[in-house]
Formats: sequence, structure tokens, C-alpha cells
Amino acid sequence: QIRLVESGGGSVQAGDSLKISCTASTRAFSMYAMAWFRQAPGKDRVFIASINGSGGTTYYTDSVKGRFTISRDNAANTVSLHMNALRPEDSGLYYCAADTRAYTSTYPYTEERSRDRTEYFHWGPGTQVTVSS
Repeated sequence: QIRLVESGGGSVQAGDSLKISCTASTRAFSMYAMAWFRQAPGKDRVFIASINGSGGTTYYTDSVKGRFTISRDNAANTVSLHMNALRPEDSGLYYCAADTRAYTSTYPYTEERSRDRTEYFHWGPGTQVTVSS
């Protein structure tokens, strides 16, 4: 069982920056791709960003490209999301998720696979981000 705990959420003004982080309780952290999803009230949980186990490959949803950066520190079992130029529409509950699929040369890590919410079976409780205009 992988336990994920998010931190760093809060209330900010539009245009501000915020960093949220997720710490995982697993020795195999570097083997897992990680992702951030967001859920606004009354809406589905949507993909925001993902990063492979080594940190060398990242994907972002179009609305955050150029503003958000996902990174990881495998020595600290942590994945972070640096959010700049925040907008009110970025508000929501941000969830960290671990992707425990084994990616290989014949089953590579792709953007399509990283976006698939149904393939993530380990989730944190979420951290709230509220952006006011």
C-alpha cells in the first residue's frame, strides 16, 4: 500500500504563485510515475501534470503549460507542482496520484497513458487551492 500526503495548498490572489507537494510512503518511489489531478466543485477530476520515475519526462494539460512545473525528488520521496500566474479557474482540490504500471521499451510511458485517471489506484486526500480574482 502506498500512502500519499499532499501539502502546501492555500488561498492566493490571481497572478500569485504557489507550490504544492506530495510525499509518498514507499521505497519504490523512483519506479513510479506520478501525477497531479484537480477537482473543482461539481466537476470531474481532471489531469494537470505528470512526471515519469526518473523525472526526465513530463506532461501538462494545455491550460497550465508555461505556468506550472512538475518536479520530483526521489531521495525525499516527493513530487511537487510549482504554480505561477495562478488564475481563478485553477482553483480546486489538487490530488497527487501514483502510477504503479511497469513501463518498458515495449510499453512506454506516454502522455495518453499518463492522463488516464482510471489507471491510478493510489491517491492522496487532496490539498485545496483557491485563487481569488
